[in-house]
Amino acid sequence: MAALAEIPTPPVVAELERRFGPEIQYQYTVDGIPTLWVSRDQLVDVMRQLKPDYPMLFDISAIDERVREHREGQPSSDFTVFYHLISFERNEDLRIKVALAESDANIPSITSVWPAANWYEREAYDMFGVNFSDHPNLYRILTPPLWEGHPLTKDHPARATEMDPFRMNDEILDAQQEELRFVPEEWGMSKKAKHTDFMFLNLGPNHPSVHGVFRIALQLDGEVVVDAVPDIGYHHRGAEKMGERQSWHTYIPYTDRIDYLGGVMNNLPYVMAVEKMAGIEVPDRAKMIRIMMAEFFRISSHLLFFGTYAQDVGQMSPVFYMFVDRERLFTIIEAITGGRMHPMWFRIGGVMQDLPDGWDTMVRDFLDYLPARLDHYDKMTTTNSILKKRSIGVGQYSTAEAIEWGVTGPGLRATGCDWDLRKKRPYSGYDQLEFDIPTANNGDVYDRCLVRIEEIRQSLRIIRQCLDNMPSGPYKAFHPQTTPPLRERTMEDIETLIQHFLNVSWGPVIPPSECCTMIEATKGWNSYYLISDGGTMSYRTRIRTPSFPHLQMIPLISRGFFVADLIAILASIDFVMADVDR
Repeated sequence: MAALAEIPTPPVVAELERRFGPEIQYQYTVDGIPTLWVSRDQLVDVMRQLKPDYPMLFDISAIDERVREHREGQPSSDFTVFYHLISFERNEDLRIKVALAESDANIPSITSVWPAANWYEREAYDMFGVNFSDHPNLYRILTPPLWEGHPLTKDHPARATEMDPFRMNDEILDAQQEELRFVPEEWGMSKKAKHTDFMFLNLGPNHPSVHGVFRIALQLDGEVVVDAVPDIGYHHRGAEKMGERQSWHTYIPYTDRIDYLGGVMNNLPYVMAVEKMAGIEVPDRAKMIRIMMAEFFRISSHLLFFGTYAQDVGQMSPVFYMFVDRERLFTIIEAITGGRMHPMWFRIGGVMQDLPDGWDTMVRDFLDYLPARLDHYDKMTTTNSILKKRSIGVGQYSTAEAIEWGVTGPGLRATGCDWDLRKKRPYSGYDQLEFDIPTANNGDVYDRCLVRIEEIRQSLRIIRQCLDNMPSGPYKAFHPQTTPPLRERTMEDIETLIQHFLNVSWGPVIPPSECCTMIEATKGWNSYYLISDGGTMSYRTRIRTPSFPHLQMIPLISRGFFVADLIAILASIDFVMADVDR
């Protein structure tokens, strides 16, 4: 705690304490993010004061504190609602917490301050039962309307075997069918205007252009989109709940399945958070291997985006070419990790195993092969006059609008903002590598595509530096919490063999702590906020994914365009529903 006390606090903390008095309470966390407890009566005023300095609302969620044992230095709370704010100008984060009693789990909505709070508050209501007063449309977002209970509370079952068998009778069936009835007014729509009647159209939840199980309720005037209201939750699997029932080690495979196109890149923020809580220093070789593999998956994801984007706006050929390149890339990934799309290969303290013999030859061949292919794709697609007419000026938003709605990654950089966590907050050794941050200016469908194409080239540049400068040394830390310990050492002494057995069977024991770690993932910023209560499993696993806020912005950027334009807009967002619903 002494080391944490040395972390400088931002000036805004003193200002809040001066204005709002002794009710502001400071909490130290392992991640160094200043964490302030405020009363719910002051919440909206606090947020209004903070917004000019911290313009991005990065995340909102809750914690069921009722069975947590280690809460030293924190006020009494049954349910805690937390808010994660980000300042671009200061390159600072701030976490605000509000304590609630189980008998009065009510808190003011901050949708009047940040419109992006809408979905996050609905999620906290759905998962924890926290009521947000003055919310414009507070109903379940990830679970069905008639779901019983709130899945992330500690008294809700974590496994199907803990629940009674589900039985469907005519009464339940009728009620479920009635809940599916589409009533435009409940979606914030009107059936007609002064001189026109509107048409309503369901796009999805099963449609090739929505890239997954995703529904958009469209309000149309002819072919013009008057309103487009996204409907998510069809793919919800309870990934955060699973984090509370798996050991720190055995949860790693679940992370691969969040953005299922990101592969081991999904492992990275999770293992980095655990490592910070456990005090594990990752060897340089392991860091460089992680970077190389993460950038391979960035290329893989962007190639899939490029091909399907071109297909959605009318070009059939590019996707076939690009799938050939992805197959060649997966051959390398499989040779190194033993897996393809979901290798689940990163480990707490490093990676699963060292690079195999001949890895460098395969990687070098790919680096020499892909640039010419990318040049060919540029001529085939981005210079195509039809594609340009269907994408330039469509679905446009500014940097200020992107920040207001929590847009990160290529979608933010397409507006001219050069924020990339690999540069602004280097992690895992990115500060030792040279690469540029691609940006564009218009923030439209076309620019979002151009940014991702250039990111592929920069990823190739990063991988080549990893290839040419791969450090020697261990691929995993020599630390008792590393899972599993180095295989060679298990054959040398019984202590390491016992450690291997305990860490794989039960998982390491992580000291009581809280830590949030974020990375520049394929689609934007992905973070894991982990809370340990001093056990072998996470007490709370919060996964903040980029696709979730990106889809919430659809109504803003699609109104006034044609239905065909909406398809191009959806393609340019580059979302994955597993990344949204979790």
